[in-house]
Amino acid sequence: MEVVFDQVNKTFVSSFARKKVHAVVDLSLSVKTGEILGIVGPNGAGKSTLLKMLMGFIRHDSGTILIGDKRPSDPEARIQMGYLPENPYYYDHLSAEDLMKFSATTSGMVKQDIKPRIETLLKTLNLEHARKRRLRTYSKGMTQRAGICFALVHDPELIIFDEPMSGLDPLGRKLVVDMVLDLKKKGKTILFCSHILNDVERLCDRMAIMDKGHLKKILSKQELMEKLDDKPAAADGSETNILENIFLDTIESEVAYE
Repeated sequence: MEVVFDQVNKTFVSSFARKKVHAVVDLSLSVKTGEILGIVGPNGAGKSTLLKMLMGFIRHDSGTILIGDKRPSDPEARIQMGYLPENPYYYDHLSAEDLMKFSATTSGMVKQDIKPRIETLLKTLNLEHARKRRLRTYSKGMTQRAGICFALVHDPELIIFDEPMSGLDPLGRKLVVDMVLDLKKKGKTILFCSHILNDVERLCDRMAIMDKGHLKKILSKQELMEKLDDKPAAADGSETNILENIFLDTIESEVAYE
């Protein structure tokens, strides 16, 4: 499912000082069907605002947003989306199994498809042992994985993850990385925000860098790898510091992406 942002703007007015905050400024971007796009930037860059506009949670002030050929306000577009928020909160008296049944039912899934889908996701994200436990007993990482199950149970074509690796231990991160790569093989379109640059470099076909509401640059995987090759190796042999330098060099540039 293709996603298009065309000259999109969003401004908020603070309730205290009545000052205008330009959250997203004249942003144009397209995401192809089956592509994984990582959106990175400092706090307040406009990443979450962009995703909320895409899902129709908030309205953009001007410009055009299309999901396939539909607007974010169209229920037919929304039913094709799966969303994991940055700070998920669910009814904590439910179990992971209850949570997915609720999502599947409200998404209009055929009844006989629900149970096999739940079984598959519980196994994929290693939650089978805790399927009947109430969410209030879950760790942060387990809650995060339950939230991913909740987002994916209806097999959406467009998947939107806001900080999907938050709170995950190394095993949890590996499970999610493997799952995302499998979703790509199935032709799903994936957008996600992350502060973990190594995950973006590993998973994404392209990386969009935002700062102060502006889209500063888009790097393809090949361009990112070339930049990594051009940078001197970090003292500990990792790519983390190199990626951070590439990111900082980009947001400090005065030229926005066109």
